Amino acid sequence: MAFFKGQEQYSIDAKGRVNVPSKMRKALSPSANDTFVITRGVDECIVAYPFDEWKKYEEKFEQLNQYDEKNRYFLRVLLMWSEDVKIDAQQRIALPKALIEFAGIDKQVAIIGMIDHIEFWNPDKFRAYLSSQDESYGDVAGKVMTL
Repeated sequence: MAFFKGQEQYSIDAKGRVNVPSKMRKALSPSANDTFVITRGVDECIVAYPFDEWKKYEEKFEQLNQYDEKNRYFLRVLLMWSEDVKIDAQQRIALPKALIEFAGIDKQVAIIGMIDHIEFWNPDKFRAYLSSQDESYGDVAGKVMTL
């Protein structure tokens, strides 16, 4: 299983290509075949799942009752934004234009490791997200980490 962590800020070119940070490429398992499934995040960002990790989610998606309205809505929105992208020879992936517009990414992109996937954010929106939280990191950590 891939385990992504850390943050980087990179430029994105006019064709929507951005480098995948070396430390994140190294976390990819060989079974991902240098391929990500890119889709819309639940926040205003783009998420990229290694192909092998995405396959695990597909198994869960197949178990959802498609006659349930909420399940259909979730699957439609998630899957209509989804695309397979392969890391190119320059260690970049191409982010789809519609997703770049959804996330409001312009010339710079904040790249955040999130355990089994990577997030791509407009850096200003990511900073705004962090500062918009009602509780401090310490308070949230205290609640989340009580196992």
